[in-house]
Amino acid sequence: MIKELLHETESRMKATITVLEQELYGMRTGRASTALVEKLEVEYYGTMTPLLQLAGISVPEPQTIMIRPYDRSTVGLIERAILASDLGLTPNSDGTNIRLNIPALTQERRRDLVKMMHKRLEDSKVAVRNVRRGAMEDLKEFEKEHMISEDEMHDGQDRVQKLTDKFIAEIDEIGKRKEHEIMEV
Repeated sequence: MIKELLHETESRMKATITVLEQELYGMRTGRASTALVEKLEVEYYGTMTPLLQLAGISVPEPQTIMIRPYDRSTVGLIERAILASDLGLTPNSDGTNIRLNIPALTQERRRDLVKMMHKRLEDSKVAVRNVRRGAMEDLKEFEKEHMISEDEMHDGQDRVQKLTDKFIAEIDEIGKRKEHEIMEV
């Protein structure tokens, strides 16, 4: 029973790390990356649709993202979505393709990105702690219903805390790597 709870707790914490890594992968570092725009939501026939489903996205040059809409009528919709996003990029369109030129990051913009990244890191730590709290409550409930002994409950709580510490340390390590990547000129 405790083993199952620990396994579920660990998989939920891993999922938090996966989401964090996906969010940070899309964060600008001064180099063009398709991840910057892949998940950008575009209103297409009244439905919010990820850009990846509406267009082919490539990086023909280190500072350029090329978007080739599958349907030419979506060019304007995609441009509007890019302008409305917090990317801070201006789309250049020739009627069939959209180019996004990625400007070099200023030191001030790099610091802003690091602040945004730290907020996402903190959100992830809170999510891991929420998973821990749920697991601790489950252990107390198991003990209260005499499904496990008090010693087993305390042992389970120690193991949940160790898992939490491990994942918090992993979040910190991911943050250090990303901060280095952002601040690298």
